[in-house]
Amino acid sequence: MYTPRAFAQTDLARLDALIARDAFITLITQHDDGTPEVSHLPVLYARDGARIVLEGHWAKPNPQARHTGKALAIVHGPHAYVSPSAYPDKAQAARVPTWNYAVAHLHGVLERVEDTDALADLVDRLSAHYEASVGRDWRFEHDDARLIRQLAGIVGFRLVVERAELKFKLSQNHPRANQQAVIEDLAARDDPEAREVAALMRGDAGLIDTAD
Repeated sequence: MYTPRAFAQTDLARLDALIARDAFITLITQHDDGTPEVSHLPVLYARDGARIVLEGHWAKPNPQARHTGKALAIVHGPHAYVSPSAYPDKAQAARVPTWNYAVAHLHGVLERVEDTDALADLVDRLSAHYEASVGRDWRFEHDDARLIRQLAGIVGFRLVVERAELKFKLSQNHPRANQQAVIEDLAARDDPEAREVAALMRGDAGLIDTAD
């Protein structure tokens, strides 16, 4: 990922925050003929220091479910268009439009999970996590033969992350007056993601500072 130094982040707490916000990742692998294979999947995320693991599953007919080896997971953060009209120095500096955003690329190695007990445990943990996030309580019943049979239709995976790249492009390359003007412009929009970007720029989420 092209990441100018001003936008590179190394604090993995920022990754924690991104994945807590949206754990619906884009998973990219390469087919034997060199073409990319892409899936969009919810995952469970675990981090112990620098060790990061993502877990999820594919539908068995998904060609990517046959893949092991290197993979890239993209974690999507908030993003927003930035109009040059927001900058106080727009005329003097001939400012142009841009886009502010936060994103993470997680490079690692995929392992398939096909054992029935391990799949049952994975589905149970996934459902418990996401049911709780919406105030519901459906659980995978391990003694329900109908549910156990349905496990034959999926393949689980673990992505053990070897390298994490975080890019927070939040006007850090602009003077403070421009940063503040962009914050105010984004915060005033009727757009939740624009307001999220403004909050990141302010440091309200504890993810960046806006020092010159």
